[in-house]
Amino acid sequence: MIHYHGGPITPDPCAMKAWKGRHAFISFANASQLNLASEICQSFALDNGAFTAWKAAGKNKIDWSDYYAFVERWKNHPGLDFAIIPDVIDGGAEENDALLAEWPHGSFVGVPVWHMNESDDRFIRLCNEYPRVAIGSCGEYDVKSPLKAVARLKDIIRHVVDEHGQPITKLHGLRMLNPTIFTRLPLASADSTNVARNIGIDSAWKGTYSPQSKETRASILVERIESFNSMSCLNYCEKRDRFSMQLQMEI
Repeated sequence: MIHYHGGPITPDPCAMKAWKGRHAFISFANASQLNLASEICQSFALDNGAFTAWKAAGKNKIDWSDYYAFVERWKNHPGLDFAIIPDVIDGGAEENDALLAEWPHGSFVGVPVWHMNESDDRFIRLCNEYPRVAIGSCGEYDVKSPLKAVARLKDIIRHVVDEHGQPITKLHGLRMLNPTIFTRLPLASADSTNVARNIGIDSAWKGTYSPQSKETRASILVERIESFNSMSCLNYCEKRDRFSMQLQMEI
């Protein structure tokens, strides 16, 4: 799987340690390091910044024209893998499907988002219509409860796998670079801002041999994350995984 490390990772020397020869996930809400990422990464992907935009706009309709122009600028860059199509964080299928219809850049560049508290039918439909589908966590299935999220995802992914247990489309896990999650699922890619958030927390780096420079910390975190891979196929046991999901909901 491809491990996308979210930015910004500051200062720039830390970003270079984390990204050089690897993969970056750049948010439209803070794209200050996009030029750097586009030069040193194997590839990069663009996030729509929906959460930040939705918080700012409240319940008002968001004008995504600036994001569409942003993707237009970068969509032909050789290193761009994909761009996340705008989504409504707490919206329903109707609102999110309307944004898919409005998207001007096609399904090769654009990746739709399915949120784990949405219907199974919408996920199955998207997987049959798009070459890649992003999975977002929200509500009761937040990635902060990783085993609960895994149980939910196993229960839905089983509907879109072939006879070998492999998904019929590429699946991307938003904020899912936690090995507890992605090592249990057949994801093609995942992202997180783990490196960006943790290199500056001095209290998390203790002991005689703890690295003091942010650059070294970035290198260590990236190596730890990328030492794990996703599953090649879905390992689903209906009785066990449904019990696991029920147990997590009770907890």
